Amino acid sequence: MRNPQERLRDIIEAIDQIMRYASRGRKAFEEDELVQNWVVRHLQILGEAARALPDSVKKSAPLVPWSKIIGMRHILVHDYFYIDAEVVWEVVEKDLPILRKQIEKVLEQMP
Repeated sequence: MRNPQERLRDIIEAIDQIMRYASRGRKAFEEDELVQNWVVRHLQILGEAARALPDSVKKSAPLVPWSKIIGMRHILVHDYFYIDAEVVWEVVEKDLPILRKQIEKVLEQMP
């Protein structure tokens, strides 16, 4: 079983993997199914790592939108026919850079 620090590093790694291909821009994301699948898969990994964190870790970082992260993971995994590429791109562009910084802070504060 992975410990909380490993799960937090999993989140950072998933963000880095997403940003690697998101750096190609929105047009590449919209036109390339492989890029879309890459991004969605790593958002799933990110959400699964967040879901598996102990409540104590989540409570220590109340500014991190844990429930939204986990909720998005559920949609990506279970309601994949209803994935909105516009929403996914917005998360990638606006939310992930902020989330990465938040997770780094959580990691720094852990023993």
